[in-house]
Amino acid sequence: MVERTPGIRPRPSLGRHLDVAARRSFPAASTALLLLVASGPFGLPGQAELLGALALGCVFFWSLFRPASMPPSLVFALGVLTDLLSYGPVGIGLLILLIAHGLAMLWRHELTRQGFVIVWLVFVAVAAGAGVLQWALNALLSFRLLPPGPVVFQAALAAGIYPLLAVVLARAHATIAEPARA
Repeated sequence: MVERTPGIRPRPSLGRHLDVAARRSFPAASTALLLLVASGPFGLPGQAELLGALALGCVFFWSLFRPASMPPSLVFALGVLTDLLSYGPVGIGLLILLIAHGLAMLWRHELTRQGFVIVWLVFVAVAAGAGVLQWALNALLSFRLLPPGPVVFQAALAAGIYPLLAVVLARAHATIAEPARA
C-alpha cells in the first residue's frame, strides 16, 4: 500500500518496520502483561474478579479505539489467558470477551464520536450483561443456582475501574500505540 499524499516520509527500514509492528501489537501485549501482573500472588480479596474486570475493560477499550490491533483472534487468545489465570471454567471468560469485542465493534462508529460518560455508561451495561451471562453459564455448568455476589462484584469492579483504565489506555493510544507516529 503506497501513500500518495505529498510530504516527507521516513525510509522503510527494518527499524521502522519493527517500530510499526511494536506499536500495532501494543494493545494486545499490554493487556496480556497487565493480566499476568494482576494474577500475581498478591493475596488481594477479589483478585480473580479483578482479572476478569481488567480483561473486559482493556478488550472493550481497544476494540473501540484500535480495532485493527485487537482482532478476534487476539481477543480469543486473551480470553484463554484470562480463563487459565483465573482458574475458572475455560471458555466462559473467552466467550464474554468475544461478545464484548463484537459489541464494541458493532457500536464503534457511534461510540467513538460520543463523550467519555456515554462510553462509560455503555461499558457499564456491557459489564452488567457480562456478569449475568457469566453467572448463568457457571450455574449451567455446575447444575445448581449459584450466589450472584461474586459476579455482581466483578461487574461493579469492572464499571468502577474502567475510568482509570480508560485514562491510562487513552494516553497510550495517543502516544505509544499510535502507528502513525512511527
